[in-house]
Amino acid sequence: MSVSIVRWPENKNKVEIFFSRPAFDEGAEKTAASVLRDIRLNGGKAIVKYIRRFDRLVLRENEIRVTDKEITAGCRSVPAELRRAVKESCRRISTFARAGMKKDWFMASPCGGLLGERFTPVDRVGVYVPGGAAPLVSTALMTVVLAKEAGVPEIVVCTPPVDGKKMNPVLLYALQTAGATEIYRAGGIQGIGLMAYGTRTVRAVRKIVGPGGTYVTAAKRQVYGKVALDLVAGPSEIAVLADESAAAGHVAADLLSQAEHGTGWEKALLVTSSASLAKAVVNELEIQVKSLSRRIAAEKVMAKGMMIVIVKSLSEGMNLCNRFAPEHLELMVGQLGKWLPQVKNAGAVFLGKWSPECTGDFVAGPSHVLPTGGAAAMFSGLTVDDFRKRISVIGFTRDDLKKAMPVIKAFGRIEGLDAHARSAEIRFAEKQVQIRRRKGR
Repeated sequence: MSVSIVRWPENKNKVEIFFSRPAFDEGAEKTAASVLRDIRLNGGKAIVKYIRRFDRLVLRENEIRVTDKEITAGCRSVPAELRRAVKESCRRISTFARAGMKKDWFMASPCGGLLGERFTPVDRVGVYVPGGAAPLVSTALMTVVLAKEAGVPEIVVCTPPVDGKKMNPVLLYALQTAGATEIYRAGGIQGIGLMAYGTRTVRAVRKIVGPGGTYVTAAKRQVYGKVALDLVAGPSEIAVLADESAAAGHVAADLLSQAEHGTGWEKALLVTSSASLAKAVVNELEIQVKSLSRRIAAEKVMAKGMMIVIVKSLSEGMNLCNRFAPEHLELMVGQLGKWLPQVKNAGAVFLGKWSPECTGDFVAGPSHVLPTGGAAAMFSGLTVDDFRKRISVIGFTRDDLKKAMPVIKAFGRIEGLDAHARSAEIRFAEKQVQIRRRKGR
């Protein structure tokens, strides 16, 4: 096992290959297409078939939904310490969501009318919470809490079971605390299909949010149009921009925090202007990984998905980080105020030694559902407003319409849309018709 250390731009090709990480996997796309077609045609029967095939779990169709009795029993078994942690995280996420929520706004039109925007919640939302090696309780909060704060009345959650038919009790407690209204033990492609197409007993949702592996990401992409989506949120990744002031132990720990997720597709990048720091980080990685409970998963990423790039200057390093467009970007440099404005592409930025990436995962407030695979160059992370629709409001006065008539008529001619122009003109012509009628013409 060895972590690759390269110099930029001398090893440009190696860096370019590392940076290339397609958001969609061709094999996963083919599998998702086949499974989703079956679910679309056969509903619940197909759902239980794929739960049996992929999760090795035999269920009847009426057992997919987690019952209120199961939720209550699971919640009772959660220790007080974990309850407090869930509630505190929930409180912080709620506070951040409310602070950032867009408000309805209005302005006067040129002649005394009204223009503005209203924001209304989506009426039924689907949330995917990954399972895999362990239930991601934090993801449940980072999605469902936002939907609840947005005012979504129906919040549907799909997540794989972890022990036969059983659901993790802490996850159930988190979902109940956050505001989920329906919970289904269906992971992977079948979970996405359940939410997108529905069954005889489950209504389809309007929008699906939440991260997942390559198969979930492929499935989400293919149901777009049937439902709305949030963003491309696949395997975790982190980039650290560091100078000689950074502590090697801190950097190594933060790189490993994403390497341990376990899908094998994670990426961890260190860009530094200090060759001595690069070497020290490698030493720390080799020491720290030995004590991890998920050592094998982390070592796999260290061998194939981790790179340390030595650059001549931090400016050059920042350019590389922006090109990488990471899900998480840590700035472990002096003069943070200088470098933060230069970040152009990142899902979330973490400033300084006291802001490790785990703060964003569990407790800081912003959602940790963030774009991956370079999609941070195009997408933003999940926010409370992703659970709401924006409605434009236009309230012209007579004078507003009259003043706009020349523009409306001009565009009607340009685009050959006579009826568009007439629909405005007729409002003024009607008065002339009424006058003529009163005069007996």
